[in-house]
Formats: sequence, C-alpha cells, structure tokens
Amino acid sequence: MIRTTPFHERTNALNETQLWSHWSGHLAADRYQMSDKMEYFAVRNAAGLFDSSPLYKYWIRGRDAERFLSGVLARDIRQCGPGQAQYTCWLDDRGFVIEDGVILHTAKDEYLLTSAEPNLAYFADRIGRDQVTIEEVSHDIGTLALQGPRSRALLAKLVPQMERIPYFGVAKGEIGGAGVTVSRTGYSGDLGYEVWIDEPDALHVWDTLWDSMEGHGVLPFGLAALYMLRIEAGLLLLDADFDSSRFAWNDAHRSSPIELGWNWMFKDLKADDRAFIGRKALEREIADKTSRWLMRGLIVDWQDYDRVYNEAGLIPPKDHAPVVEDWMLYDDDYQRVGYATSFMYSPMLQRHIALARVRPDLAALGTKVHLEFTVDHHYEQVAAHVARLPLYNPARKTA
Repeated sequence: MIRTTPFHERTNALNETQLWSHWSGHLAADRYQMSDKMEYFAVRNAAGLFDSSPLYKYWIRGRDAERFLSGVLARDIRQCGPGQAQYTCWLDDRGFVIEDGVILHTAKDEYLLTSAEPNLAYFADRIGRDQVTIEEVSHDIGTLALQGPRSRALLAKLVPQMERIPYFGVAKGEIGGAGVTVSRTGYSGDLGYEVWIDEPDALHVWDTLWDSMEGHGVLPFGLAALYMLRIEAGLLLLDADFDSSRFAWNDAHRSSPIELGWNWMFKDLKADDRAFIGRKALEREIADKTSRWLMRGLIVDWQDYDRVYNEAGLIPPKDHAPVVEDWMLYDDDYQRVGYATSFMYSPMLQRHIALARVRPDLAALGTKVHLEFTVDHHYEQVAAHVARLPLYNPARKTA
C-alpha cells in the first residue's frame, strides 16, 4: 500500500505535473512545476517548502537514553545538549557505516532520531539493561523543511525565537496555536529550518505557514530540486553516494565514516572515552591510514569539457539534472584513482561539479584528475580538480 503524508491534500493540489516518486512507501512530489530549476532558484534566492514527512522517526526516552545512544551512535551524543540537534551515523563492528541521520535533543532524557531507512529493530535489539524506550512515530509526525535565505525572517513572524536559534539548534513554539518543534536543520546546504508537527495539526500548520508567506517568492519544491541542492551542499545520499553496510554485497560497497568525509565527527576521539560500536576498527583505520578513498568535490574544467563536445560536432550540454552513477577518475598516467558518485551542472556555480571518492594521495585540494564519461558512445576524459566540500556554502547557512 502506498501511503500519503499528512500534507498530501495540500501538496497534491499544488502539484501541477502530478509527477510522484515512492519514498519509504509514501508518495513524494518529483516537481510541482514543469521547471524544477524554478523550484531550485526559489530555495537559493527566496525560500522553498519541502515535505520531508516520509523520514523514519523514533522517540528515544529514558534515564539511560544518553548512555544508550553513546554506545550505538558513532558521534558523541554527549556533546549535544537539550535544545540542540546533531548529524550523526552508526556503524557495524568493522567500522563501516550502516546509516546516517539527524537526532534532536528535545528535552532531558528525550531524543528524536530520524533516518532514511527503518532502524527500529536494530536499535531496540541493543537496549540491553539500559532504562530506555524506543517508539516509532514515523506516521505520527509530519515534517516541513523551509529552506532558503528568507526562511528565518518568514518563520520568525510566526515563531519569534527563530531570530535567535543557532545552527543545529532546536526550539519549541506555536504556529496558528498548534505546538511545533523547530530545528535549524535541512538538506539544502542553505539557511533553513525543519518544522516537526503532530499529525492532527499538520494541515492547519501548513495553511497558516503557507498563507503567511504569500508574496515572498516561496515555492513548494520536490525531490528533483532537492537532489540538485544537496550535491552543491556536499550532502551525501544513501544508495547514491554510499550504501548501507547492512545490505552491501561486499566491502567494495561498504564505507567507513572517514572515507565519507565525516572525520570531523571524531576530531576529539582521543578524549572520547565511549565504547561505541565500530570504535576499534575506526581507531585502526585512523592510526594505520588505511582509508581506501576520501570523499571530495570535483570541479570540471569547462574549457576541456567544451573541447570534447566541440570536436564531436556537438553542443556542450549544461544539464542541471543530477546523474547518480559511477563515473571513473584517472590520473595523468590513465590509472584509475577513484570515481564520481553524483554529477550535475550547478546553476549557481556555473560549472559541472561532482561528489567523488578520490585516492587519499591525490585528495589534496587543487589536484588534477580526469573524469571519464561517454560521448557518441565511446569514452572521453575531461580535466577536473579536487575541491573542498561543500562546493556551495553561503555564510548565511550558519550565521
């Protein structure tokens, strides 16, 4: 059975294309208008509203909640106090990533964890003797992401504390008299917020929020625009840029958090006394420098890109639609040195960009590599250089 989100009555009415995808058993809009680029630019220049309700959601409560999460999450949850959120991941015993997610510390001994895939059984099986409960509330809470440079001012009209909430902060408030939780989080790489709403209040909150934003250039945006935004922001997508170790066929499809560029989560590992799952393997990888790849951004040399197409008598395409597949990387000696996982033409940066795994010795910023793809049914290579992620990183995101 295909489910609809708590906001479907409104998103369906706005969806002029009636193009939908299946996301965790729910209908999710691909694009609301014929041009997904219009939705993309609404987020980058004004604000966009995205229904992210299909995320899996779990309340984790109890006096031992912090201790429990300290053992199953790789990032130190003790550094995430009440009123804060944290991007995190969980690993298997060999230090490979099972999944990533965002956790909100909403009150003392109370957390809300989100994930792209179901994880209730995984966490519940590891409670042991801890005094903690886990409750799945995936269908009980609707989630709206308001993202873009005007999001703060627009949301603050309804929830005044949004003027002061810090990056990855969490606050409670009301919209139209209905209680909501708001986190300064999102998947756009821009200034943005996510509003967490009890299902019975979902349509009322949508109407109040939507009506308050009339005339400010706000558009609903779908998955097509979201996938563009997240590549520029260097935000990885499960089953695109990495696979869950839980379902991987072999180690070539598994990744450590270091290989995915999440080493910043463990910068204080020596001072961290937790015995979390995967710790020993992670420590060995860091000490022995055994990472196979490092996740980096790529910026393609536009002149070399145009040359390949011009020589074939073709107009060089500048297609903003993301390509999510493995494109090989080579060095000057035509030895494979990595692969790109997500590729697109960035409307903001006016360059072809990619997320890529690069061999550690070639991962220094500015290093030249060659990206391979097909033109006229045969392989071509164009020059690119290694760049820091995120590729698009406006100051307003964290200001």
